[in-house]
Amino acid sequence: MRTADPLVYDAHAHGLAGNGTTNDQPALAALVDTLGAAYAADGRPRTVLCPAGTYSIQDEGVRWRNGVSLIGAGPAATRFALSNPERPTAPTPLAFFTTRDHGAGRDNHIADCTFAHFEVDGSGVTLPEYDVNAKGLFLQYVLRGHFHDLYIHDTGATGFGCDFLQDTVVDSVLAVHCGRLNNGEEMGGAGIGIGIGGWGDTERLTITACTTVGNGTNGIFVELQKRRWTPPRGIRIIGCHAQGNRFGISDWGADGLIVSACTMTANHQAGYDVSALGTSSVAGRGGIVTGCVIDGNIWDGVAIGNTPGPYTVAGNRISRNGRYGYWQHSLGPSGLRDRADALGVTRLAGSAEHPAADMVLDGNDIWGNALDGILVDSPVVDACVAGNRVRGNGRQAAPGENGGGATVSYTRLSMRDTTADWLPDGHLGKLVAAGAQQAIVVANTATELVLAPVRPGAATAWPEGTPPRETRYRLPDAPAVRAGITLGAAVRAPTIRDNRAWNGATHQTQTHGLRITGDGSCEAGRVNGNDLAGNTVAATAFDTAPDGGCWYHNLGIDPCPGGAMAR
Repeated sequence: MRTADPLVYDAHAHGLAGNGTTNDQPALAALVDTLGAAYAADGRPRTVLCPAGTYSIQDEGVRWRNGVSLIGAGPAATRFALSNPERPTAPTPLAFFTTRDHGAGRDNHIADCTFAHFEVDGSGVTLPEYDVNAKGLFLQYVLRGHFHDLYIHDTGATGFGCDFLQDTVVDSVLAVHCGRLNNGEEMGGAGIGIGIGGWGDTERLTITACTTVGNGTNGIFVELQKRRWTPPRGIRIIGCHAQGNRFGISDWGADGLIVSACTMTANHQAGYDVSALGTSSVAGRGGIVTGCVIDGNIWDGVAIGNTPGPYTVAGNRISRNGRYGYWQHSLGPSGLRDRADALGVTRLAGSAEHPAADMVLDGNDIWGNALDGILVDSPVVDACVAGNRVRGNGRQAAPGENGGGATVSYTRLSMRDTTADWLPDGHLGKLVAAGAQQAIVVANTATELVLAPVRPGAATAWPEGTPPRETRYRLPDAPAVRAGITLGAAVRAPTIRDNRAWNGATHQTQTHGLRITGDGSCEAGRVNGNDLAGNTVAATAFDTAPDGGCWYHNLGIDPCPGGAMAR
């Protein structure tokens, strides 16, 4: 029996039970093969329509075919439940077509397929060890694809893990708790992870209105798959939400990636990340991040490293992050190999670094971050920092503290000391030690610390279990200098203009407007029109004096036009 449309095939009429117990994989695979052969013969795409029900896909994914679409009745109605009861090492994606298994490539691709209106539940796939193939959808070399209104969750590896998507739209995909078997070291494990570069220097792909929550590595990432390939242009990520992942949105090898109108919050390492952590160790370049809210991430708001530049971050709100609002960094070779250890993601001292060129920070609102609003921690040349409002950063201002005894108690995600009198959010971003364990503080009241989960999706902050009541704790001291803008590496020929860096009316924790550290420098800078007055200690802190350039009309440094010095 067919539907009224001769090119739409009802799954129930072709052997799929949809009852949650019958293995529907053989019937779906046979139907996809039949329809793929028909498309090959006449060039007319076909659709498999799956009415409401739970379709069990067991022990093997479905090898997908050209011109075959899969449509459900909605994510709450049509559910594909993946499992591997008879093949305990089989990763079992719903649909797959890959270079390794099927010779996928530019001349052997999947075309004219739509996947829409269904749910993929990967919780039934159990494996003895992590397998990057344990995805929800795993298609490579897709042309004219459309992925719409999908709910993918609890997969062992990446939920939506499709590579080399040309003339394709991915929209309204919800990916939750994917990468549950990834320990943080392995590749993949994202909500939406897209390999790029296979089609050449242009891949026309739009990712829009997608939501990713609590995934093992990235919420959304694009990743160049081979180092020798040209980073492709043409990719856009628009109006998406990334929350509680290790990284929110990552550019690991695109050229000119556009990210706009997105929200990145409560991610563990960075809301937005550009680095060489991907499989090819190539960072993105030429990207634009604009109109985004990057708020409350456990470490950094925006972290950009290993890129040759340029890169533009413009018109964003970057606020209340647990370290820096914006961190320009360089990951050394050891950092690139050590993905699991969050504390290892730092600049490798003494490593050779090529300066990033033409980095732009323009018109951002950067406030309430735990340490510096902007930290340039690796060499840059011809950077432009212009028109930013950098206020009330340095929230990590509370002194160190030790305690224990009857007034101290713990829960899975908090610690309380009823005799404490802490500065609200003064411990933001600190590591609190309780016995032999440590946890990261994401907020605090006068008597309670709120703690980050030990990893994305975890229910506890404590790797070895909740500490017993009365366990002694230690909070480290705050750094003495917490500036709005800090140059902590060699900065050559920058333009720094029309920024205002100050303490707002609420929080008086930003010690200086502009700082140059002992490891930093500012050579031949064009520095003018900045308002650096109104910080707690002073307008500037120059451990290294500026070297040449042209400095003028900077309030807090230069006299006001009326003759008085701004303070």
